[in-house]
Amino acid sequence: MGRNRKEPHAKTKGPAQLSEEEIARLRDELLRKRAAILANVDEIEGEALRRSRSEASGDLSYAPIHMADVGTDSYNQDLALNLADGERELLQEVDAALQRIEEGTYGFCEATGQPIGRARLEAIPWAKYCVEYARRLEGRAGGGGR
Repeated sequence: MGRNRKEPHAKTKGPAQLSEEEIARLRDELLRKRAAILANVDEIEGEALRRSRSEASGDLSYAPIHMADVGTDSYNQDLALNLADGERELLQEVDAALQRIEEGTYGFCEATGQPIGRARLEAIPWAKYCVEYARRLEGRAGGGGR
């Protein structure tokens, strides 16, 4: 009764079940990916905001002179911040996968309870859906079902 881990779905037996070593290796990979994402977000946001801060402080050495340059700079800043948002969403998925490892539900489709194939977890260690269910989601939404 002293277990903190949730019992995995009823259909946990089968050839796709992961060993403790495989889970540990995938956990390490998730932690490396998490660190890389955090570094990317810091770099992207830092670069995007550096220019706007220098302009706000009155440093006009980087300030564009032509209106087209102003538009380009604004577009580039928006693009960089949108990229950072995408990285933050991926970070949430990685964190959720790490949580599933802690709960003992990692490697099982959140929708069907079926094991997620090893190949899929090797390619996308934060995957929360099996291939079959992800394809169904993509068919309904036109893409995006991880």
